[in-house]
Amino acid sequence: MKPVNLGVIGYGHRINGVVNKLIKQYNHVRIAAITDIRIDEIRKQMADRGFHDIRYYLTPEEMLSAESLDGVLIGTRCSLHTTMALKVFPHGIPLFLEKPVATTMEDLLRLKQGFEANRPPVVVSFPLRATAIAKLVKEIIDSGKIGTVEHVQAINNVPYGGVYYHDWYRDERETGGLFLQKATHDFDYINYLVGVKPVGVVAMTSKQIFKGDKPAGLKCTECEDNRTCEESKAFLPGNPRGNYCCFAEDTGNEDSGSALIRYETGMHVSYSQNFFARRKAGARGARLLGYKGTIEFDFKTGKIQVFMHHTPRVETYELEATADHFGGDSVLSENFYSLIEGKSITSGTLEDGMLSALMCLKAKQSAETGTFQEIAWDGLDVNSRVVGSAI
Repeated sequence: MKPVNLGVIGYGHRINGVVNKLIKQYNHVRIAAITDIRIDEIRKQMADRGFHDIRYYLTPEEMLSAESLDGVLIGTRCSLHTTMALKVFPHGIPLFLEKPVATTMEDLLRLKQGFEANRPPVVVSFPLRATAIAKLVKEIIDSGKIGTVEHVQAINNVPYGGVYYHDWYRDERETGGLFLQKATHDFDYINYLVGVKPVGVVAMTSKQIFKGDKPAGLKCTECEDNRTCEESKAFLPGNPRGNYCCFAEDTGNEDSGSALIRYETGMHVSYSQNFFARRKAGARGARLLGYKGTIEFDFKTGKIQVFMHHTPRVETYELEATADHFGGDSVLSENFYSLIEGKSITSGTLEDGMLSALMCLKAKQSAETGTFQEIAWDGLDVNSRVVGSAI
């Protein structure tokens, strides 16, 4: 079978996982070329793993010009996702784009314009909508069993939230804030499940825990409190990702956030995320309520319950727990391979990614300004910032 040659722009932890999935699922897929600012480090890592025939480039332009690629994956830091995608679009090569697709409104509008000018084939890294649990919930909703969804209560209590304060994610210039980092997934799967258009959002964030007066740039290994601090990484085995003090004066990102989202039918969604819940307090899922019944599910447990409102009946479904974003990563890999084969996909599209990013940016803007924000492309301009109405 003819080899499928992949090029990678930014060979980070996440893209490494996606590429490994592709190689495992399709044995004729190979990494042909990598562009990364850590070129010597990446070259050594790949050689140690037995990959000796990869070509390395300092810039994406060099790689795209020199290579005949069947697909490209972008795994740079978040602030570069848009810029790198725009470099790939004119080549028409199937693209796997990490979320968030943009971290600023300016970048999002540039991405939208570039997409409309080129119409490239793109898969956005939205594994939650691709999971077996989300598909089963969607099947139940579409069956009419609970009636039309008229209210959604969704949560994401992140038990590994320290990564957003210890690691490079603590830099808000890179992340764009935690709506874009986490809620972008949740807003997308909610859009998928309810099947109607979001039209407005009001949001609020708080920073109550991960703040403090420790010196900027302080690392756990250098801190005098590293033996008593609950968040210390100084004595973890190996080399844990990130080692910066999350109680330092330069620690970025909110540590909780909530949004109320209005949809075109008049129904609304309440969503809340938290980054200092730990252990079994972690949860990610939603309750979707119709007149006939309610569906409740949690990605972490793989459990779905359907509560009927007018009969004394509760239906329970339990799915086997799987890693890799609850099984969604395998589906994403299959979707990307379908694009490489010239087939279309119906979910995880760039339109999905741009809508979710718009929702997140509007939620962030609402939280910063205390205003209600319309979720709409009309009236937005690359050089302007649209301010909403007072709450």
